[in-house]
Amino acid sequence: MAKRVQLVLTQDVSKLGKLGDLVEVAPGYARNYLIPQSLATRATPGILKQVERRREKERQRQLDLQQQALEQKAALEKVGSLKIAKQVGENEAIFGTVTSQDIADAIKAATSQEVDRRGITIPDIGKLGTYKAEIKLHSDVTAQIDFEVVAS
Repeated sequence: MAKRVQLVLTQDVSKLGKLGDLVEVAPGYARNYLIPQSLATRATPGILKQVERRREKERQRQLDLQQQALEQKAALEKVGSLKIAKQVGENEAIFGTVTSQDIADAIKAATSQEVDRRGITIPDIGKLGTYKAEIKLHSDVTAQIDFEVVAS
């Protein structure tokens, strides 16, 4: 069986890896597809050093982002409970629903910090009361915030 070839990807390749990954592939795949399409280059010692430097920069950037997320989590948890006003019908049932955008707007008003609404998870809300929302700030950092749905 033929020896495998080490390459460094110059673009994301589905089912193989992302930009900058070191991969081992069959020589024919490398020679006939990856290298001619400029999807990869041969792994030389110089290129391996570049890849390692790039990985270290990315790791440092991720650590900085995680630190910012931890600071943001502390600020969010200091706020305490948020109030969201909704129209109310019979038996304290609200009209419409409370959305993640409502939570993001309430956070912005209370703390003047931007929170991505796509990272907010809230339960189904149909009545007035106190609820918890989970906010994903980073892949490793999530914050929980209490909010109260009140009549407007």
